[in-house]
Amino acid sequence: MTQLITGAAGFIGFHLSKQLLEQGETVVGLDNLNDYYDPQLKTDRLKILRDYDNFVFEKGEMADREFMPALFEKYGFEKVTNLAAQAGVRYSLKNPHSYVDSNLVGFTNILEGCRHTKVEHLVFASSSSVYGANTDMPFSVHQNVDHPVSLYAASKKANELMAHAYSHLYGLPVTGLRFFTVYGPWGRPDMALFLFTKAILEGKPINVFNNGDMQRDFTYIDDIIQGVAKVLDNIPDPDPDWSGDDPDPATSYTPYRLYNIGNNKPVKLLKFIELIEEALGMKAEKNMLPMQAGDVPATYADIDDLARDAGYWPRTLVEDGVRNFINWYREYYKV
Repeated sequence: MTQLITGAAGFIGFHLSKQLLEQGETVVGLDNLNDYYDPQLKTDRLKILRDYDNFVFEKGEMADREFMPALFEKYGFEKVTNLAAQAGVRYSLKNPHSYVDSNLVGFTNILEGCRHTKVEHLVFASSSSVYGANTDMPFSVHQNVDHPVSLYAASKKANELMAHAYSHLYGLPVTGLRFFTVYGPWGRPDMALFLFTKAILEGKPINVFNNGDMQRDFTYIDDIIQGVAKVLDNIPDPDPDWSGDDPDPATSYTPYRLYNIGNNKPVKLLKFIELIEEALGMKAEKNMLPMQAGDVPATYADIDDLARDAGYWPRTLVEDGVRNFINWYREYYKV
């Protein structure tokens, strides 16, 4: 089976590609290797994937309306996992157009490619950010999410709507996954764990937003990958119980599903920092700051649906996950 993984040189895309390759799947990895963060990290991830004979790398832009149809026709993908996106809540305040190009135009090209080549299953990355102004915890896929608080979140909500439209129009089986604060080895340098570790080791203060009064459903990368792999094999059918009189946003009369994929155990930010300090054997100097525009005070995933339908359940304790990341960081950066 030939599968397309977009964002294959990214954090989640790298780990998913590696697992599928080890399972014997043929993986075509697409990435533009942009400089949103240090491209060397992406290049080094890619070096590992290139060691597999069943891996093919394609460099290109998802927003390219000539490149993308040709890619789909060339390989005839059976399954597609779209993980490529312009990520980051705060960056969307500085460079909104990049979110339109990648997350909207690029995703349209993915949908068109899947439609015309009759892909068996499209799995795409959404985000916990879509919950926006919601305060009812834990966040459930059955809740309304019409009040995003960042352009990034709005673009991910748009992806969910676009995917449903294609599922309705063309019978395309699609599953959206709302990721909750993924962390672990080979993680993104713009995420808290990476930023805090780097700053502490360099003797610099760390920025702690909302004066530390934050909670995140930190989810370890290995748990995320086992969940995505299970979802890929769990092709959705139309929900016979779906009703337009009482519409459930997580299911549909089309082959369409939405799931949270998180740890189901939110951690206070200050506790998370303590775990980093313990693993490093160093104390952090904290620069306490107010809440950033577009951010939310807490995330907490209800994962009951994914547990029921795909057998997903996270197993990694946050203490172990943080320690694993720091061990990787010290080895990778020789510090």
